[in-house]
Amino acid sequence: MSVQPIIVRQIPFAFDEAINPVWHPERPEWSHMVNGASLAMPYLEPFLIKTVTEALKLVNDPALKADVHGFIGQEGVHFRNHRRYNDILKRHYPELADVEAELDADYRAFQKRSLKWRLAYTAGFETMTMGITEWLIRQRSLLFAGADSSIASLILWHMVEETEHKTVAWDLYNHLYGDWRGRAWGLLCGTAHVAWASRKAYARMLKRDGLWRKPLSRLRLWTMVLRFLLHTSPAMLRSLIPSYHPAKAHDPDWVARWASAYAGLPAGSIPLLDTGDPEIPARFAG
Repeated sequence: MSVQPIIVRQIPFAFDEAINPVWHPERPEWSHMVNGASLAMPYLEPFLIKTVTEALKLVNDPALKADVHGFIGQEGVHFRNHRRYNDILKRHYPELADVEAELDADYRAFQKRSLKWRLAYTAGFETMTMGITEWLIRQRSLLFAGADSSIASLILWHMVEETEHKTVAWDLYNHLYGDWRGRAWGLLCGTAHVAWASRKAYARMLKRDGLWRKPLSRLRLWTMVLRFLLHTSPAMLRSLIPSYHPAKAHDPDWVARWASAYAGLPAGSIPLLDTGDPEIPARFAG
């Protein structure tokens, strides 16, 4: 069961219509890597929600049921906030419509597969996000200091909540199937699929910006990709051990500080972080 309470926070992130898609002025390649991942969320996360909702009908454990409802609530708020940002992004890069069409077709096709396959994909992808979460939070100064606060705050909030529900899809899969090989295959499928879709998106954006074929830009891009792999691969490899459970992963202390700071805000507040502070502390502006 979840090691932390799963709180569904109805956060109405708002984005300036004139926001620069290169929201980190010193890191355009990193900006577009994140933009590419954001583009996938309104297709990926509804698929995850549909999958666990179907699986929920087969569950009798009250604690697991409560966790799944929390998972559904958090993921629903996630993709709606990403979609608002993506709508602005697509006005700058209309060629992203092709990537969206492919994502839509992929997840429609996936929906026809067995529940076991879809739940393995869900558990696998959610496990992969733990490595990303640890990296983004622990390296937040490198990745987000000096960036647009609305985007940095959106991404880091998303990661906090991924930490809170990190065990749910894993527990649900084990409760219904308990097949380690299927779960491992789901990890590989989910990771590869979302990574490839994100790459197609960020490549289109870098091409429009005139950076894709510039050697220095390509070097910066591959440096960031290698950092991503270096920091996230250990978590993914650990999750392939048959006895592994996500609850064993130690959460960054910043996650608890963020949750505590948010709990002190009035309802409906937008938790904007101070990206002008190199430490990006877990406190909110305004």
